[in-house]
Amino acid sequence: MTAVAAIDCGTNSIRLLVARIDPDSGLLTDLDRRMEIVRLGQGVDRTGRLAPEALERTFAACRAYAEAIRAHGVTPDRVRFVATSASRDAENRDDFTGGVRDILGVVPEVVTGDEEAALSFTGATRELAAGTYLVTDIGGGSTEFVLGGGDVRAARSVDIGCVRLTERHLAGPDGTIADPPSDAQLAAMTADVDAALDQAEERVPLTSADTLVGLAGSVTTVAAIALGLTSYDPAAIHHARIGIDRVRETTDRLLSATHAERAAIPVMHPGRVDVIGAGALILRRIMERTGAREVVVSEHDILDGIAFSVAERTGA
Repeated sequence: MTAVAAIDCGTNSIRLLVARIDPDSGLLTDLDRRMEIVRLGQGVDRTGRLAPEALERTFAACRAYAEAIRAHGVTPDRVRFVATSASRDAENRDDFTGGVRDILGVVPEVVTGDEEAALSFTGATRELAAGTYLVTDIGGGSTEFVLGGGDVRAARSVDIGCVRLTERHLAGPDGTIADPPSDAQLAAMTADVDAALDQAEERVPLTSADTLVGLAGSVTTVAAIALGLTSYDPAAIHHARIGIDRVRETTDRLLSATHAERAAIPVMHPGRVDVIGAGALILRRIMERTGAREVVVSEHDILDGIAFSVAERTGA
């Protein structure tokens, strides 16, 4: 089995997976899985451009990832780098793609929202039993909705994410985040989420699935808090079922907490402290709109979907 490498670069984080496909099960065997919070989308919603400091943080992570990829003997033809919301929106995305190419030897693919949705669906559902799933991937700049059962039936990407909502509704002129947000700010943010859900429902029947599956850092962090974990444990989080009441309680806790109180939560990644409240609110409103009594949380997502796509393309 030849190793493949997948990189997912979103608005808030950049992640690496080096893996092999198990020939018997058809599932991935992880060799290296890691994540860095780089906040590539810093200010993009306001300026339309990637900030120089955000680009440098991202390039620093890429250099570390290049070393890991080489250490596992993965050649450039078996590497796929997928970039999502922030780089789709930025006027200077060529600065980003050129820098990545110089470091990793591959050209990042700035995928469409629909492509992002399909990759997320594959990564999240490949190891689940047969059924109809609504997969929702809450990112930093966008949220994807994918309905399917074995294959994708409908998909939509909408421009709500934990970073975008935080910067749009909770950040002051100097960049300071409301701590905690006011009732008026929460109302405006909720209205923004609900409008985006209206857009998603134009293409994706949000109440048609048997099971809601939630992906990405906002969802897994809410799950870890709801489960009462004292340290972040992917094995405990993966495929955990979190009920709507626990999601509501956790969301209320995060949105009423100060920065210091959120930072003190044992499972909280420092890079999520300012944006987790918005991410939790998106999850809660999705569950309320769909009528889901629980969400199945998946640690496997678009990153796994990218790795599957490389393996299938190269015969790894």
